[in-house]
Amino acid sequence: MNASMVLIQGAESVLVDRAVSEILKAKVGAEITQLEGAAVEIGNFADATAPSLFSESRILVIKDMQDLIMDVQEEIERYLTEPDPALLLIFTHKGGIKGKALLEKVKKLKPEVITCEPIKKESEKLDFVRREFVRLQRKIDNDAVQALVDALGSDIRELTGVCSQIAFDTPNPKTAISVADVNKYQQGRIETTGFDVADATLDGNPEAALIALRNALATGTDPVMITSALASAIRTLAKVSGAPRGAKSFELAGSLGLAPWQIDKARRQLSNWSPAAIAHAVQEVATADAAVKGAAVDPIYALETAISAIATGRKKASLSRS
Repeated sequence: MNASMVLIQGAESVLVDRAVSEILKAKVGAEITQLEGAAVEIGNFADATAPSLFSESRILVIKDMQDLIMDVQEEIERYLTEPDPALLLIFTHKGGIKGKALLEKVKKLKPEVITCEPIKKESEKLDFVRREFVRLQRKIDNDAVQALVDALGSDIRELTGVCSQIAFDTPNPKTAISVADVNKYQQGRIETTGFDVADATLDGNPEAALIALRNALATGTDPVMITSALASAIRTLAKVSGAPRGAKSFELAGSLGLAPWQIDKARRQLSNWSPAAIAHAVQEVATADAAVKGAAVDPIYALETAISAIATGRKKASLSRS
């Protein structure tokens, strides 16, 4: 097996993303570059594989290699004749015949292969949910597993996020999650608002934020109201971040135009936000606001992208501080 190359094959995107994430987490201190297949241009690959002045340990992730243009595929093929052993290359491929020539050349180098085939059968979905709760170190009743698959089995990514959310929301780790817990969560979906979306986003939980977004949209919440709630929450963060740390909430309430409880909440959230991440969030929500007001062909996709970027940006800020 080639220790400096990994091939992740399959179209189950949530499993692909998780496989990539687990590899990256294990490589502490490595310099990481990620390229999206469809966006890679001539020269990008050469730049990404060039020796680094900052780290001896380097990782290059090429997502959806089947979408690479032919010139870039040929560039990679030339590199593979004499690859750099100090660089860990991670390729993802959705399957099918597209990009097969490059795929076969990668396979000849005997990379570690991780398979992420689509989860389609009900039995596979049931097993998947059981494994998720094992991973989350929680017990779950068989009836609850069935209820989750019945409600959300058509979307494995959403199902994954719901498993995490229910495990988090059910406080006693020694008690098995029941059908009642699943039903309680389902009821909560009906009551989701733009503020719930904003809270999950600012808490750095992209999966929960996207689920909340879909629930809010499904129950008739206007996308404009969601971006408004998100913008309001980020403005509050920005205001409180600039306030004197030693001042009490009730002392700041008048000057900031906020209630004391809003200031307390923002202070709790700010422990995981950097000034750069807040600035990035302001830009993202401005783009999303323009999108839902008519600037984008697919405003919901633009809103989902912004929410993911903001929540992930917060997580990166948190990691950089730890």
